[in-house]
Amino acid sequence: MLLLPGMVLFAACGSKTPPAPATLPAPSFATVVVQPVAGVAERELDGTVEAVNQATVAAQTGGRVAEIHYDVNDFVPAGAVLLKIRSIGQRAELNQAEAALSEAGAREAEVRARYERIAAMYERKVVARAQFDQALAERDASLARLNAARAAVASATEGVAWTEVRAPYAGIITARKVRVGETVAPGTPLISAYSLEKLRVTVDIPQSLVEQVRLRKKAAVYVGERRIDASTVTIFPEADPLSNTFRTRVELPANAADLYPGMYVKVGFVTGETSRLLVPRTAVITRSEVTGIYVVAPDNQVSLRQVRLGHNFTGATGAEQIEVLAGLSAGERVALDPVAAARAD
Repeated sequence: MLLLPGMVLFAACGSKTPPAPATLPAPSFATVVVQPVAGVAERELDGTVEAVNQATVAAQTGGRVAEIHYDVNDFVPAGAVLLKIRSIGQRAELNQAEAALSEAGAREAEVRARYERIAAMYERKVVARAQFDQALAERDASLARLNAARAAVASATEGVAWTEVRAPYAGIITARKVRVGETVAPGTPLISAYSLEKLRVTVDIPQSLVEQVRLRKKAAVYVGERRIDASTVTIFPEADPLSNTFRTRVELPANAADLYPGMYVKVGFVTGETSRLLVPRTAVITRSEVTGIYVVAPDNQVSLRQVRLGHNFTGATGAEQIEVLAGLSAGERVALDPVAAARAD
């Protein structure tokens, strides 16, 4: 009987609940509660960048290469002279054509004046019809010779212009196929180049995905942390019988920086709708090989949480945001200033 009070006291002490942990003061730095954001669902495929304008310039006249002004990897403006072909023969033909034109012009003026005199005399019934017809025929023949001489001058002028090979558009030289002193003929390849102003990406889309892509025709190209929205998406109307894929061209906006023909990039094709967790890009911190975000618990405890990130997006206000694929849940509070949060950690 004397042990009963002690036992009761022991039982009362054992049932006592531990005190709740103390709540820390609210953090002095700004935070934001992460909530799912509606967006588009994308299927990523590998693509290859290519130039819309790429060509090999060939010789349009024969001769010996006299000068080469640009080489591989040089940037050339539109219309710049790439190389020159010796033009002595072409200029001689132009001089002959111009001399023949001068002669034909003088002859035509003389015959036209004679025709006008005979025509006036014919109206007064001074000369016969046969003489008038002869003057008319000579006038027409001289005019035809004058037009032929003009055409010959135009052709010879074009021949001289062909001795200066010009860039069809602004671009970068990718190959030089001749050297100074070589003799070229019409059709000989001279210089290859492409333009970086207009680029596109070619992608092979699986047959199982093509209808979803064809329905929406929206895509984006991912280069590192950059996202470039495609201007147009064109799907070829036939499939490759060996791979069961459809060749697709994704046109990029003009002057897309940091892209070059031959590069492999990721292309995200819009296939539907989804929701994703987005946080401000400034909230992410990288320490060595760890990428993390400072998370503020309900009791205001601050801890660094390792996360796996996706692509960058631009918010409605123009601020850059990044998708969190793992390591963070909806409704959690994250620090907007990781430097200030590190001091409180």
